[in-house]
Amino acid sequence: MSVQDIQCPVYDLDNNVAFIGMYQTMTKKAAITVQRKDFPSNSFYVVIVVKTEDEACGGPLRFYPLSPDELLDAGNRSKTLEVVVSPAIDSEVYVMGMLFCLGIFLFFYVLTFLLACIENKRMHKKKEGLLKPADMSPAETASLLGKTPASPYEYGSFADNASTMSSEPVTDSLASTDANYGYMGQEAFKRRPISTHHIVIRFERSLDTVGRCRQESLSSVDEDDYDTLADIDSDKNIVRTKKYLCVSDLARKDKRVLSKKYQIYFWNIATIAVFYALPVIQLVITYQTVVNVTGNQDICYYNFLCAHPLGALSSFNNILSNLGYVMLGLLFLLIVLQRDVVHKRALMRNDVTALECGIPKHFGLYYAMGTALMMEGLLSACYHVCPNYTNFQFDTSFMYMIAGLCMLKLYQKRHPDINASAYSAYACLAAVIFFSVLGVVFGKGNTAFWIVFSVLHIVFTLLLSTQLYYMGRWRLDTGILRRILHVIYTDCIRQCSGPMYIDRMVLLVMGNIVNWSLAAYGLIKKPNDFASYLLAIAICNLLLYFAFYIIMKLRSGERIQCLPLVCILFTAVVWSFALFFFFQGLSTWQKTPAESREHNRDCILLSFFDDHDIWHFLSSIAMFGSFLVLLTMDDDLDTVQRDKIYVF
Repeated sequence: MSVQDIQCPVYDLDNNVAFIGMYQTMTKKAAITVQRKDFPSNSFYVVIVVKTEDEACGGPLRFYPLSPDELLDAGNRSKTLEVVVSPAIDSEVYVMGMLFCLGIFLFFYVLTFLLACIENKRMHKKKEGLLKPADMSPAETASLLGKTPASPYEYGSFADNASTMSSEPVTDSLASTDANYGYMGQEAFKRRPISTHHIVIRFERSLDTVGRCRQESLSSVDEDDYDTLADIDSDKNIVRTKKYLCVSDLARKDKRVLSKKYQIYFWNIATIAVFYALPVIQLVITYQTVVNVTGNQDICYYNFLCAHPLGALSSFNNILSNLGYVMLGLLFLLIVLQRDVVHKRALMRNDVTALECGIPKHFGLYYAMGTALMMEGLLSACYHVCPNYTNFQFDTSFMYMIAGLCMLKLYQKRHPDINASAYSAYACLAAVIFFSVLGVVFGKGNTAFWIVFSVLHIVFTLLLSTQLYYMGRWRLDTGILRRILHVIYTDCIRQCSGPMYIDRMVLLVMGNIVNWSLAAYGLIKKPNDFASYLLAIAICNLLLYFAFYIIMKLRSGERIQCLPLVCILFTAVVWSFALFFFFQGLSTWQKTPAESREHNRDCILLSFFDDHDIWHFLSSIAMFGSFLVLLTMDDDLDTVQRDKIYVF
């Protein structure tokens, strides 16, 4: 089907119909949006040409000479054609679509601001209730009024001030008068004279203090320097191989070092985003220019029944609907920044709760997750400028990033000292994207490729399982096979002992079952859409680990507060609706352009957005909700000592 400006000659032959105007191949239905600017005469021809071979529209290529029956069948073929010309949407629909898209995501900004105000007001009232003057000791009152704190010899008890008193013999001035009064709680007491000749006061460090000093001595300003020492390795082996671990056992390294280590995640992904996005933008602009100049609408796989052009863009609505990823990613970054600032202020005033309680707060991975969400919106918009099989990885690359970063963040919560570095994590993600490209180009029906990928998938799963089970104390070197055989012999044959870390073993067994099943499915079915298959592997592993984390959190006696619980329920509902619209399949680059158009459908929202646009809306909201779950899930532990928080 060709749409041409009215002029002579009319190009209506198979060998010249593509010379001017816009054209598509079709089987049963097709749609072309005609813009007035492209036809100066305000009129046009609709030219229909029958192709000589079915192959042009996805049918089989016939072999010649044809049999008499085939010749008879080819001569009797006919089509009933109906051409419908309907007016396009006007500018008001464009404006309404843009306002709707902007308004639905600004609503989340307003809602976040209101919740922040309510929470701030609640915390302010809580502080006022805790710091009423009638309930405060004289020492606290003096400190609030800006006065010099009272001496330990005037207020308080020996237990409160033992760490500040000297171990030297007590002088006579302490017992020189009966007029000194102190306070024990709210009751005044009178100090008795003490003879220094009969009392020796000794202050011994408690076990907690000794443990803390040992932790501080083992933490390092430069992590790499200490990791090479044999005694530190020995200590790690003792600590990390305990049957029951607490977060304090895996949060021993210097906080400044870890903070900088995890900030590298953000700076690396920001650098990756710049160098990845610029050539992508240049490429899709070239694609769109070729479509506009040649008029060949078989290059891009749009939903042509709901593709609304704007300027040079052929399907503006599919690009606009990605705005949610960018706006909600930015909102998540602002929320993380606010938490980061509050935590740094607490550290500056040496707040004991911030220093010694709760899950160690490192925000670098959160910043990386927010940046990845914004980049997913940008690259998805680039993909929908001209969707086809050669640039589909643009739409999925940062989905792999998001899934990987979420798993790393979940693991970091309870294992801050032994989480993967940014360099190794991004190297693994780069390998995933590399295989994604290979799968799109070579994976279709290629048995050798699927065998290699499945073997690598299983081997990587086993190696990762070993590292997770032994808390990073299993070295990957030339002696690994010898150690594996030794463990199998001693634990499985000689002693027949069960696993020491049962919870971890359950998770890893389930993870291996899932991954081996996915590898077998890929090897047997060889799905054409390799990128989506790879994304399904990442999502299944993330969901498995998240479910394990929630179950173990509840088993450990922890609770989920109201806000994360609401976020979990809301996100689950939104994800279910989003996946429903995702699987509608309005177009597919796995088939020919003509076959893809058979899946095209009309707009369903405001006469402007189709099913895939609604998938963009809902999935961006669901990802934002998932990030909030990760951010707030362990807020119930903010006042719990780290030596009472279990590792799983």
